[in-house]
Amino acid sequence: MMLSRRGFLGKAGGCGLALGLGLPAASRPTHFAPDLAPALARHVLNRCSFGPRPGDVARVAAMGVDAWLGSQLNPARIDDRACDKRTRRLETLSCPTGELFEYKPEVLWSELASGKLLRACYSERQLFEVMVDFWSDHFNIDHSKGDCAWLKTADDREVIRAHALGHFPDLLRASALGPAMLWYLDGRMNHRRTPNEQPNENYARELLELHTLGIDGGYTQADVMEAARCLTGWTVRSDTWFGKGRVEFDPARHDGGPKTVLGESIPAGLDAGDVDRLLAIACAHPSTGRFLARKLCARFIGPEAPEEAVSAVAARYADTGGDIKAMLRVIFATPAFRKPGSPQFKRPFHYVASVMRATLADVQHTEPLLEYLGRMGHAPFQYPTPDGYPESGEAWHGTLFWRWRLLESLDRGAVEGVSVDWDGIARNAGGRAAITRDWIGIAAENAGEVGRLALLLAGPDFQGY
Repeated sequence: MMLSRRGFLGKAGGCGLALGLGLPAASRPTHFAPDLAPALARHVLNRCSFGPRPGDVARVAAMGVDAWLGSQLNPARIDDRACDKRTRRLETLSCPTGELFEYKPEVLWSELASGKLLRACYSERQLFEVMVDFWSDHFNIDHSKGDCAWLKTADDREVIRAHALGHFPDLLRASALGPAMLWYLDGRMNHRRTPNEQPNENYARELLELHTLGIDGGYTQADVMEAARCLTGWTVRSDTWFGKGRVEFDPARHDGGPKTVLGESIPAGLDAGDVDRLLAIACAHPSTGRFLARKLCARFIGPEAPEEAVSAVAARYADTGGDIKAMLRVIFATPAFRKPGSPQFKRPFHYVASVMRATLADVQHTEPLLEYLGRMGHAPFQYPTPDGYPESGEAWHGTLFWRWRLLESLDRGAVEGVSVDWDGIARNAGGRAAITRDWIGIAAENAGEVGRLALLLAGPDFQGY
């Protein structure tokens, strides 16, 4: 019998009670005993991927979470041809920057967002995709602003993906001198051709506040203005088709005088070299390592990550010159990372990808899912301000209706271009009780009381990670 939307939501609410809120605390997945290895594997998969697929928990438990994390930290060694096959039709993802201007903005956004979603759903390099998502927010660029509509595709490929697991100073420099960021935060319009002309401080402020030191990192307004002077002269070619999108430095538009940023002197005459001195000063400031450490710990441990974990990650940043993999290894070795704690509420993109992965959904057309993400307020690359989409669960509690609406449609087979073999995934997993445990770690004996498998994904235990 087909469920009405009202009926589905009613059952989903009841399901929530049955699967989480109404169960004794010992039955919820907040304790690892007695099946320590599978529970730890599920916990790590939830934190370091977009969610386990059926069978992933058993596979990672068998190989060990340390071995799995080690493999994920070396994504180039992971065979990802199956995912590549799904994204191959998105031809703009590999276009040279200049050729991107031959496409309409809506085509570029659709293919860029589709690529992000397909990789989250199907890539074997899950930790890499999680870090791409993390840095995309850290260095947020709104696709709709000016030439960003054409340049964000190159930014995603040549800035975010190229350095997501590399060294932070390299990532920062690639972003600072990337054409999309120069457009988004007005760096292309930052010049000082006469002593009385004021540099545009927009990017300089976000560089210190959002990208490096953090809002309480110890910089002053004077540091912002001096940083803006360092950045004068850089621009993006946009007035001709030949070389459009190319980043250039014009000495005639640069303030070549001496500067002082964060107490460090930058001598006169470095010209284009000012940006390297500025970024080196910002990267070496103790606040930068601590700011990044706190954000990474919040993502992988939780917003209340212990100070000793944050300090250890910040120390590794300083020791390694910003090696992102080294920082992650410190996080993964902390007791706090492996302790279940309180689940964080999945952001809509995370939730949608985790549903597709849990159900082994065959996504042939991404547009319907992107429309759902738009309804939930989390369409990729469309956040207007430079701080990126919020991480906190409170910001996303209002999206529950559209999560349930998506599940109802999936349950009816009514999401165009997305198919789920509900009976098949339960059968292949060894029955409904087995798939219940695989999805949410709940005691299997309750599975038989659940009418439709889609309802399991509406419960609070699946909404958290």
